[in-house]
Amino acid sequence: MNRRRFAIRLAAVATACGLAARAFAQGAPVEGRDYVRLAQPLAMPATGKIEVVEFFGYWCPHCNSFEPTLDAWQRKLPADVEFRRVPVAFSAAQEPYARIFYTLEAMGLIEQMHRKVFTAIHVQHQRLQNEKEILAFMSANGVDASKFAEIYKSFTVATKLKQGRQLADAYKIDGVPTLGIQGRYFTSPSLAGGPEQALRVTDMLIQRVKQG
Repeated sequence: MNRRRFAIRLAAVATACGLAARAFAQGAPVEGRDYVRLAQPLAMPATGKIEVVEFFGYWCPHCNSFEPTLDAWQRKLPADVEFRRVPVAFSAAQEPYARIFYTLEAMGLIEQMHRKVFTAIHVQHQRLQNEKEILAFMSANGVDASKFAEIYKSFTVATKLKQGRQLADAYKIDGVPTLGIQGRYFTSPSLAGGPEQALRVTDMLIQRVKQG
């Protein structure tokens, strides 16, 4: 789901995905086609781990489709790779979805609720665009609505929103889902030719970072 050029790119997706998948099978991923190298690498904390960030939006149908494949992949990552999600809001209307994620994260409920939020929006076609709708959904799924509301409007969540926006800007993210690798590269299903291809590119880039 791209905020710019989406209409143009969507028309070419089927052809591009097929061509990219065949090209990927014939050799190593190609910079500028399957992934992008950041012109200015980001400063990374000295944790001893390689960071992979998924930039996503609950509002994005492509993120919903990518989630099962991505979730299975991230559960098999080695101990020296750290995976995290960063919700992206390209407009004020998308900000409540990012707040949902950060609130669930603060409550320790991502494992329990992450997939349910996607399902509610994209399968059950529930509107989760304002606090009333969000709290009703949370309550129906066994989440303490009062606690959720308090955290949802907290300074902590506001800070997380700002930090997430800054990171997305630093990576030059203009569409989701996108995977950022150690502040040096990013790839996506639209770049690499599909979800599985994007994860294979990510695996290759993780190895490249390990090799220095």
